Amino acid sequence: MTIHLERLDHLVLTVADIQRTCDFYVSVLGCQVLHFDSSDGSSRVALRIGNHAQKITLHPAAHPFLPAAKVPQPGSADLCFITSTPLDSVTAHFAALNVSILEGPVQRTGTLGPILSVYIRDPDGNLIEVASTL
Repeated sequence: MTIHLERLDHLVLTVADIQRTCDFYVSVLGCQVLHFDSSDGSSRVALRIGNHAQKITLHPAAHPFLPAAKVPQPGSADLCFITSTPLDSVTAHFAALNVSILEGPVQRTGTLGPILSVYIRDPDGNLIEVASTL
């Protein structure tokens, strides 16, 4: 038997400070904050990416929800987001917010082909790649 995966539903990001993370992802990357109750009754926070059915669920590093990654820790992720915003507008937005660009624009290879990327870090030090398709 072969399993056929359809899509990524969500990923979990372990963070030091959920509010600080939300503030960054909303102001810098345009995400939307979602509050929801989990099946275990706990209140959770996630970030919606664009208008698509994708989210990043946030877990507090001090008390990660179980089950969790074997070694959940802030700053260990490397994420790439595709944007429809022209990359020169993205870099201008980052500059206006005093968000340092680590590298880019540089050409990379994305899932569907060539992309042009810039790299920044979120408050926990996670590497964030923002890219446009070529």
